[in-house]
This record gives sequence, structure tokens and C-alpha cells, in this order.
Amino acid sequence: MRRLLGAYGDPQRVLTAARAELARFVPDAVAAAIRHGVPDAALSAASAWLEDPANRIVTLGDTAYPRQLLQIADPPPLLYVTGRIDMLNRPSLAIVGSRNATPQGVANAESFARALSDAGLAIVSGLALGIDAAAHRGGLAGASRSLAVVGTGLDIVYPARNRDLARELAQHGALAGELALGTPALPGNFPRRNRLISGLSLGCLVVEAAVGSGSLITARSALEQGREVFAVPGSIHSPLAKGCHALIKQGAKLVENARDILEELRLPGLTEPGAGAPGAAAHDDACPVLPAAFGFEPFDADTLAAHTGMDAARISELLTRLEIDGVIAALPGGRYQRIR
Repeated sequence: MRRLLGAYGDPQRVLTAARAELARFVPDAVAAAIRHGVPDAALSAASAWLEDPANRIVTLGDTAYPRQLLQIADPPPLLYVTGRIDMLNRPSLAIVGSRNATPQGVANAESFARALSDAGLAIVSGLALGIDAAAHRGGLAGASRSLAVVGTGLDIVYPARNRDLARELAQHGALAGELALGTPALPGNFPRRNRLISGLSLGCLVVEAAVGSGSLITARSALEQGREVFAVPGSIHSPLAKGCHALIKQGAKLVENARDILEELRLPGLTEPGAGAPGAAAHDDACPVLPAAFGFEPFDADTLAAHTGMDAARISELLTRLEIDGVIAALPGGRYQRIR
């Protein structure tokens, strides 16, 4: 599309050019499809989608087109957008990470996102389960809201479990994507989507990621686009910390709280995060035995009993109270992890 626009100047001239002329710039099959025209059903679906005032198509020629994307090597010729169009040009930070996040990772992502949103940065992520969803929730809870960049057509919510979150983003933030309406969730489209997550942002924070995580693709895109990369460290025994540790070894900034990011970006007009930001005092008083025995490592009831000498009834009572209070979270396999 960019090649054709560069050759012909505007879409109308592309659509009226002869197939042989178009084939000078694109494969013949693409030239044939252009000459064949848009299927009536697809055109009707797009027209119906645009009847909703919350929906827009923003092209390279529009003033609402994200200025940040004009700086990357391969900006999309158009974006489908639902929600607040101003979100495309707000100062933003990408927060990404594992879909199979730990309770601590989810808590960190949401806390970082809320603090940074209140400080003046919109939160950009990919609407995936785990860290992405937590980042969106935190961003929406803060003053600057959140923007989701999707890897499907914007008329499809993927994963379906995030339907309520997508609805909240449409009402209070925004969703955007470059793929045609009706495009299903295809694996190859998500790495392509990741360049837009980083491209829209001033920097990229990776909260939890295994070595082969797609989040590292977003981090690499950020580096290639000249964006800052930040990573949250974790336990040396956790597979979900190894991707972050690899980034730190390669030069990403290790961050412990939102202030670390704001100091690195040094943007005028951003406010300091409040006391609720990550790095605030831990609630060790809730259960003095947990920090002494485990810190933030996963544990089970039997191991806790062995470390503390408590009987099973006392351990069960303690774990129930701490889970209700939000100090620990249950993990698969009968294990727990301290999250506060």
C-alpha cells in the first residue's frame, strides 16, 4: 500500500490504474485483486461498522494519525480505531509480558500502569491475557487511560475472555489495529502487531517474560525504533524472569518503581507517581513469618509448616486469612505466592 501510494500519490489513482501498471509495483495477484474491487459484503460490513460514532478509520493523511508511528520504518497506511481518537497521540508507555503471568507479575503490571497513567503516560498493550490485561486495567484506573493494539480485525475481541475489558477500553480509552475487519486471530499477525505497540510508545516496559516470549519481540521492535526499554527483575529461579534478565544484560534499564521510568524519560509536564506505585513499603507486618521463610518465592503448605513449626490447622487458617487480605495468591498445584 505504501509503495502504491508513493507511486500514484493518492488512493483514487491507485484504484483506477490498469492492472499492468499496478503490476510494476506489486505482485500480479495483488494488482488483479485491486482491479477486481472490494467484495460487496466486505464493503457493507465496513460501512456498517463506521456508522457507530465510536469507530473511525484514520489514514496516513489524517491529522489524527499517530505522530509516533510516522517515525518508524513501516507505519501502517491506515488504522481502525474504536474509542477516544486523542489516545493515538498521547505520551504513552508500552507495558507487555507473559500471558501466563504469576500473581506477583499481574500485581506489578497493574500497579506500574496505574502509577504511570496518573503521572501522565497513557498505557499501551496488546489485550492479551496476563500482563497485557493487567496493564490495561491499571492504565484505565489512572488519569491517562489505556490503548489496546489488537492483532485481529477490530470487530473481533481476542481473546474472548477480555470482552468486558475491551468494552471498557472502548468507553474510556481506545482500541486500534491495522488489519481489515473480520481478520481472525492468526499467529503471524501478532508479531506484526507488536511493532505498533512499541511504535506508539516512548518506551517499553517488560514485566514478566520467558526467554521465548513474544514480549521480547516487542522489546526488540522498541530498540529498533529508538525507544527506551525497561525490565522488571525477578527471581533467578523463575522462568518468567529470564527474559527480563536477558534484556537487562543487553542494556535495558532495570526498574523497581514508576519513578525509575519517569526519570529516564525526563518528559516535561509528567507528575510524580503516588505512594501506591511499585516499590512502596511491603506489608511485612501482615505476616512476619512469610518474608523470613520465603520472601516472594512460591511455596506450599507443607513446606511452610516445615519452615515455621506451625501445625496444619494453624497453617490453613493463616493461608486463608492472607489470601482473603490479598497478601498471597493461590497458584496451580496447591502452591501460594506472596504478592504484597
